[in-house]
Amino acid sequence: MNEFNLKEGSVRWKIGMMIGLLSFLTIIACGGEKTEESPASNAGSKGIGPVKSVTLGNLDQAMADRGKKQFEAKCAACHKFEEKVVGPALQDVTLRRTPEWIMNMILNPIEMTQKDPIGQELLGEHLTQMTFQNVKEEEAREILEYFRKMDLK
Repeated sequence: MNEFNLKEGSVRWKIGMMIGLLSFLTIIACGGEKTEESPASNAGSKGIGPVKSVTLGNLDQAMADRGKKQFEAKCAACHKFEEKVVGPALQDVTLRRTPEWIMNMILNPIEMTQKDPIGQELLGEHLTQMTFQNVKEEEAREILEYFRKMDLK
């Protein structure tokens, strides 16, 4: 009697393959939690789009209020600050991304998810393409100011 029958198709062979597969999957799964910060080399990225430079001063409350209205009308269906809905949670987004990157993502989401490394990663993680909401650059700046206000809380 052969106690170590490892012929392909045998019960022992199948059990060995299952154990090997489970071990492999466990090793991969233990790679650590993925965060939006993983492309650290792109932390200062300005993204791809019309916004090349944004000068920030003190928080402009009136602009933030206009940005809140824009956000509620065009963004709130897919984004919340504290939790992921369709798109990622936005809490502390102004601490994770440059102002230029945020505005370019609002103004140019298709190209950003096609060519920008952070945008590509976000699309891969959330599996939903952010749609262009016909936001003008001035409106994107107002939304950015609203994000800044929310991140000060």
